[in-house]
Amino acid sequence: MAGVLTAALAGPAVADPVPLSLPKPSGPFPVGTTELHLVDESRADPWAPGRSREVMISLWYPAMPSLRAPARHLRAGIAAFYDQTSAGSVGLDPGVADFAGTRVRARTDAPVFPGRRPVVVYSPGRGQSRSFGTTLVEDLASRGYVVVTIDHTFAGPVEFPDRVELPVSRVDTALMMRERVRDTGFVLDRLGSTALAPAMDLSRIGMAGHSMGGFTAAEAMLTDPRIDAGANLDGSLDPRSGQASARGADRPFLLMGGGTSGADELPHDHVHAPDWASFWANSTGWKRDVHLAEAEHASFTDAQVLLPQIDRRHPLPTDKLAAAIGTVDAHRSLAAQREYLAAFFDLHLRGRHTTLFDGDSPAHPDARLVP
Repeated sequence: MAGVLTAALAGPAVADPVPLSLPKPSGPFPVGTTELHLVDESRADPWAPGRSREVMISLWYPAMPSLRAPARHLRAGIAAFYDQTSAGSVGLDPGVADFAGTRVRARTDAPVFPGRRPVVVYSPGRGQSRSFGTTLVEDLASRGYVVVTIDHTFAGPVEFPDRVELPVSRVDTALMMRERVRDTGFVLDRLGSTALAPAMDLSRIGMAGHSMGGFTAAEAMLTDPRIDAGANLDGSLDPRSGQASARGADRPFLLMGGGTSGADELPHDHVHAPDWASFWANSTGWKRDVHLAEAEHASFTDAQVLLPQIDRRHPLPTDKLAAAIGTVDAHRSLAAQREYLAAFFDLHLRGRHTTLFDGDSPAHPDARLVP
């Protein structure tokens, strides 16, 4: 159960853990959020013999002003997971940061702002929670999108109403990718029957994801025509695990990479990364590649703004911090990501003209368009 897991994972108590906060979304709307537990009775879970496939999702949406309490960033079991795994990834001692106490700006179950909105599905990276993309997700919702975040069970930590499931190890990555794509289709099938269905325009759907979530977006677009546009935030498109690099995308697609990749440490863009190069060459739809040279892989998650807050109070190993989020200014990095992602979906889901993709922007000096 979640409480048992939290107690088992929790490290020694720290008298004054670092309080953490997420930045305010930049759009004009207040944001509401709610979560749903979905069960696909037609599909067995390959990592849970004898059980149907289950997923948790959250919906983030433009809301009316509300006095409801802000939602928690991470549920207790997920906060405990990050508290422990951060030790290996960035050298953070358990209990130093208050992962469990962090709140987001969205209000739980706030009344929906009237209107029908385009939908963006968000898929997290392998080993990550759907909640760890909140800085980007909340911003899209504040700009007038309904954003649906998916936890792919056993690909990352998931807290269900009655238990926490942790990521599996030594898994067949190609199988995991296929199940993630099936999760995406299942969630899209169910959206029309949710309480928020009247707020969603399901004729306009985009998808974005970080790391394996970006790979998932590219793979899902190969078989699901409902997805009109996709974005991959620094995700590998390994041809051993999927077909996206060989087939490309026939609808609008945004690549956004950070820093370097591979043993040769060349820039992670379509010019230097072979899987991205193949995807780019085989894509026939609108496409752009935005590269943040001083960012790194976790820059495209909430780690971009959380780790510097921790580092100011409890200095982290410089090499591990740079390997996670690079040396880019955290505020400028997030601002660029938010602006490029919103401009992409505004253009392709709303038909709103933008000049942001015509050339490098002086407003975002850390980002470069890769021709």
